[in-house]
Amino acid sequence: MSLLTQSPAWKALEAHQKIMVLRHMRELFELDPLRFEKFSLHLNGILLDYSKNLITEETVLLLLALAEQADIKRWAEKMFSGEKINTSENRAALHTALRNPSRKALNLDGKNIMQEVQKNLDHMRRFSDAVRSGNAMGHSGKPFTDVVNIGIGGSYLGPLMASEALKPYGSPYLRLHFVSNVDGAHLAETIKPLNPESTLFIVASKSFTTQETLLNANSARQWLLARLPGEAAAKHFVAISANPKQAAKFGIPANHVFEMWDWVGGRYSLWSAIGLPVAISIGMDNFNELLAGANLMDEHFLSAPLEKNMPVILALLGIWYNNFFGAETYAVLPYDQYLRYLPVYLQQLEMESNGKRMNRAGEPVDYATAPIIWGDAGTNGQHTFYQLMYQGTRLIPADFLAACEAHNPLNEHHAVLLSHFFAQSEALMQGRTESEIKAELGAQGVTGEKPEQWAKHETFTGNQPNNAILFRKLDPKTLGSLIALYEHKVFVEGVIWNINSFDQWGVEVGKRLAARIRSELSSSGTAGSHDASTNGLINYYKLNN
Repeated sequence: MSLLTQSPAWKALEAHQKIMVLRHMRELFELDPLRFEKFSLHLNGILLDYSKNLITEETVLLLLALAEQADIKRWAEKMFSGEKINTSENRAALHTALRNPSRKALNLDGKNIMQEVQKNLDHMRRFSDAVRSGNAMGHSGKPFTDVVNIGIGGSYLGPLMASEALKPYGSPYLRLHFVSNVDGAHLAETIKPLNPESTLFIVASKSFTTQETLLNANSARQWLLARLPGEAAAKHFVAISANPKQAAKFGIPANHVFEMWDWVGGRYSLWSAIGLPVAISIGMDNFNELLAGANLMDEHFLSAPLEKNMPVILALLGIWYNNFFGAETYAVLPYDQYLRYLPVYLQQLEMESNGKRMNRAGEPVDYATAPIIWGDAGTNGQHTFYQLMYQGTRLIPADFLAACEAHNPLNEHHAVLLSHFFAQSEALMQGRTESEIKAELGAQGVTGEKPEQWAKHETFTGNQPNNAILFRKLDPKTLGSLIALYEHKVFVEGVIWNINSFDQWGVEVGKRLAARIRSELSSSGTAGSHDASTNGLINYYKLNN
C-alpha cells in the first residue's frame, strides 16, 4: 500500500465518504440556506459555484487537509520558480513565465529566459501585424487570406480551441484552418478550396521531427510548389520550433522561425509562439489580453489560501469523486458554441498529464489517477448523452460553463440557452421523485393509470455533482483565466497523486511501435514478428492495399 492511501488525510476521507454516500444534496440545501454563499468563489468576473456537490463544511476541511499534506503551496512555488519538477526529463515546467507581464529576470541554466520570451513576443507582433495588414505577402505579391496551422497534440488543440473561442475578435479578412491528422484526407480537404498564392502555412513542431506534422508539412509544400516556383516556399511557410536547423533544411528562412523551448510542454504551449495563429486572427493586443487573463489566475493560484483557491477547490472535488466515489469519467459542458472545442482540449490537458500509473519514484500507484474527460456544447449534449447522466447507473461529475453576455444577441437565443444551463445543473442535483411527477401529471389533467406508469419511468435520483462556472463575457482575458484555471487544477491533482504531470512516456512508446511497423508495410513478404492478431491485420492490409 502506498504512503498516500495509508495517510491520515486519506483515511479520514474514506471514513467520511461512508457517511456522505448516504446523503442527498436536496437535503443539504434544505438544511443550509447559505450553502451557495459558503461554496462559491469569485475572481475577476468569474463565478465558481461548487455548492451542488456532495460535500459539507467538514468534507471541505478534510479535502483541504489532503492538500496541506501534499504541500501544494510549496510545489506551486517550485513550478513558478523554474525548479525542474519534470524529473523524468530533467526539465522545468515554466509555461507560467510566458504570460508574466512583469518580465522580471528568471534564470534557467544560466539564461534569463524572460528576455527570450519578450523577444519571441516582439517577433510574433511584427509578423502577425504584417499578415493582418496585408504587408506580408505571398510569392506573387498577394496578401494572405488563409492561414493553415499544421501541428498535432498541443500544437493543434490549443490554437484551435482558442481561435474558435475568440472568433468574435478575429479578422474578417483571414480564415484559419487546422490540420493535425496524418490521414491525408485532413490536409487534402483543407487545402482543396484554397488559393496557393494567398495561403500561409504554419508548421508547429518543437522538435521539427514529429512524423505526423512533417508528413503533412511536406505534402503541403508539394501542393504549393506544384503551383508556384520553387523559391515560393520561403514566403509561404513559417515554423514554430526548438530546432531551427531542421526548419532551415525544410526551406524556411530564419526570420520565419519562431522559437520554442524544452521548458514548455506541448499541452501548455498555447501561450508561446504556438499561439501565433491565434495572434494572427485576433491581433497581438488581444493575444496579450489572453496572456494577462492567464496571469491573473496564476497570481490567484499562488496567493489565495487553499480554501479560497479556485484551482485547488476544483482539483480536490475531482479527487473526491475519482478516488473516493469511484467516478471514472468527468463531463465538461460549455453552454457556449464558441467553447465547443474546450472538452477535447481538456482531454489532452488532463489525461495526457495525469494518465499515469507510476509515481514520481517510478513505483506503481494503488489508486486511480486521471478520469476520462468528455463532453459537448450545450444544448447539443442534452439530446445525446444527458439521458445517461439523468437515469443511468454511473456517477458523473460535471462542469457547466456559460457567459452572462452573448456575442450574438439574436432574439431570445441566449436567454433560452441560459435557461437550459441553469435547469440542467439543478435537475442533475435535485432529481425527481414519483410523488412530484404524479402531482405534475395530475395538474396537467392526466388521470387513470398513466400517472402511476409514467412516474416510474420519469423518476431519477439526482445527486449528480456539478460545478457551475459563470462569467460575464467570453473575451480574451476571461478565456486566458479559464484555461489557466484548468491547468492549475490538473497540476494540483498530480501533486496529490504524487505523479509527474509534465511527461508523456506512453505517447512516446506508441510512436516507436508505429515507426517499426511502418517499414514492414512497404516490405515484401508477410508479417510474422507480432502477435497473431497484429500479424493478421498487417497481412490483410498488404493483400488489399
